[in-house]
Amino acid sequence: MIVISGAMVASLALPASAATPIIKVKTAAPATLALAVAVAAPSAAQAPLAPRTFGNIGFTGVVKPKPVKAPVKAPVFRQQAVVVSRSTTRAGGVVGIAASLAGIYYVYGGTTTAGFDCSGYTQYAFAQLGISIPRTAEEQRQAVTAVSNPQPGDLVFFGSPAYHVGIYAGNGMMWDSPHTGAAVALRAVWSSSPSYGRP
Repeated sequence: MIVISGAMVASLALPASAATPIIKVKTAAPATLALAVAVAAPSAAQAPLAPRTFGNIGFTGVVKPKPVKAPVKAPVFRQQAVVVSRSTTRAGGVVGIAASLAGIYYVYGGTTTAGFDCSGYTQYAFAQLGISIPRTAEEQRQAVTAVSNPQPGDLVFFGSPAYHVGIYAGNGMMWDSPHTGAAVALRAVWSSSPSYGRP
């Protein structure tokens, strides 16, 4: 007789003449039994290879051409009529033009950017805005409206009859072309009794 209990096996000697017993053994695998399985990895010769077309989605690369630059056309300037009120010209336009002419030297009788005398300078500055004033300082004094509270852009006259004229810039300053050897610049109104006129 063979008895299986746990891990121990006991055997008893039986006589040889005895019948061979049939033993039925029921065993249940313990819940904690773990089986280790060894699996051999396939060899490199047996491993499947990805096909050469793997990842090919049917597109081919194309070299992007360099962009073609459009020819640059020279800007076209069209002269437009400008309608400006006299107050606007005094406030900024005439004063701005007067300032833009700084550094041009005095030339007796001059009326262009090659050189100005005092009244040629004031006449030129106003003409850039379409405002016509006479040629000499005294003619300009007689043609404008006299004002006692000058604003930037008014004319500043010296003497009566006027022998010099400039463009009032505000705060006791004026733009003028004073005399031979000097250039157009911003200067203090140098007389204690100038007169002012508004074109």
